[in-house]
Amino acid sequence: MTRTGFRYASQKIRHAPEGGVTYEVFCVAYGCGAESGANDDQAGAQDWALTHAGRTGHDLFRRMVTDHGRVTRDA
Repeated sequence: MTRTGFRYASQKIRHAPEGGVTYEVFCVAYGCGAESGANDDQAGAQDWALTHAGRTGHDLFRRMVTDHGRVTRDA
């Protein structure tokens, strides 16, 4: 019989700057479904939401910020 041993190492996950950050805004007004699309800068998504609100009167949005994480062993 072969035995397998597992070694547990402490790890952490942190933001990986080289992966960047993506900003998106979604209109949640009933029946709308409009969205900003992915933006590399927060201002682009915000400008879309402000323009959409001004044009349609919709005032409720869901914002999503996505980043990339890297897992490393704890020193």
